[in-house]
Amino acid sequence: MVSRRQLFACGLVTASVLASSGVWAQAYPNKVIRLQVPFAPGGTTDIVARVMSEPLGKALGQSVIVENRAGGGGVVGASELARAAPDGYILGMATVSTTAANPAINPKIPYDTLNDFTPITNIAATPNVIAVHPSFPAKDYKGFLAELKKNPGKYSYASSGTGGIGHLQTELFKSLTGTFITHIPYRGAGPALNDTIGGQVMVIFDNLPSALPHIRAGRLVPIVVAAPQRLSVLPDVPTFKEVGLEPVNRMAFYGLIGPKGLPKDVVNKVYNATRTALNDPAVRKRIEDTGSLIVANTPEQFTAQIKAEFEVYKGVVAKQKLTLN
Repeated sequence: MVSRRQLFACGLVTASVLASSGVWAQAYPNKVIRLQVPFAPGGTTDIVARVMSEPLGKALGQSVIVENRAGGGGVVGASELARAAPDGYILGMATVSTTAANPAINPKIPYDTLNDFTPITNIAATPNVIAVHPSFPAKDYKGFLAELKKNPGKYSYASSGTGGIGHLQTELFKSLTGTFITHIPYRGAGPALNDTIGGQVMVIFDNLPSALPHIRAGRLVPIVVAAPQRLSVLPDVPTFKEVGLEPVNRMAFYGLIGPKGLPKDVVNKVYNATRTALNDPAVRKRIEDTGSLIVANTPEQFTAQIKAEFEVYKGVVAKQKLTLN
């Protein structure tokens, strides 16, 4: 008897038929899976991906290789993922920057954030932080704000890229506080951190996991965080809500997505493997030690979360009249 797989190889059975019959899920995965990070190495997205790659591969029974596709505040990598074949062998890391902030501010973005991807799960949520180089004149929020108001245009801030969450939230901060800092975009949080630590840029808005080691080492000084409440790792640092800037008080997320049309059975297999990986106390600890919170929600919940964040940032862009220029 001729098998369905043989028929598929001859073009006589479609991927959708195989997926609905469960044959696809049985065959998947049978080769290396590429997990694309739409930013340069060193940022939080890259950190979470590399923590997850080995245990996720173990749970799936195939190696998961992290590949960095940096550029355009995450747009280059996300666009490449949107064009990939929906077979489960190219997956991507989804962030607020790639699925909400950048699409909200950039009308020419080459993908539809709500229709061109298949959400799988939000792995973790992380606080964001404004931090400064130790040579910055102020070391707390009150002094930071006073220094910016006293010297409009004197300072620059680094972000992971134009249209990313660091860019959009800092621009919102500037709008709400009536301050002006020049934006210096980078190809990811890693390069942005390097120049801030080196003193080429004085201010950075970054995700806490990538900034925290430098804060602990005294290479950066934390000023204010976006988190539901003060963090145990930074007990003396206020939240944006505490300083009267609640609209800026939004956490980042780091999830798994695939291209549009990823078969449901493959989605479920990757989702279940992710939960299996996150059940390992050592894996959970590595993520939580960065200041992140484990989420691991369902594909349906992650889809709703992406839509909600996109609507929030669309509202921010419209209300504050933000543009890429």
